[in-house]
Amino acid sequence: QVQLVESGGGLVQAGGSLRLSCAASGRSILSVTMAWFRQAPGKEREFVAAISRGGIRTYYADSVKGRFTISRDNAQNTVSLQMNSLKPEDSAVYYCAADPSGWQTVRSVTTYDYWGQGTQVTVSS
Repeated sequence: QVQLVESGGGLVQAGGSLRLSCAASGRSILSVTMAWFRQAPGKEREFVAAISRGGIRTYYADSVKGRFTISRDNAQNTVSLQMNSLKPEDSAVYYCAADPSGWQTVRSVTTYDYWGQGTQVTVSS
């Protein structure tokens, strides 16, 4: 079992930055693919970014590529999402997710076994 807790959300103006963190407990995330998803009101949960077990591979949604950076600290059992040049359309609840099975279909919600409770990000125009 992996418990995930997100933090770092808040209200920011367009063009600003936020850094989200996800703290894992229950087991080491050393061998776990980690990802961030987001869900805006009335919309489906969508993929944002993923990072492989060792941090060698990363993958981003086209909508955030070049603006967001996912990273991990396996020693601290944490994953982060640095979000720069934020836009109003980035407003959503952001969720951390974990997949112990490996790097596969990382964009799919159904790939992930464990989820955090989410943290709200609101970008004002």
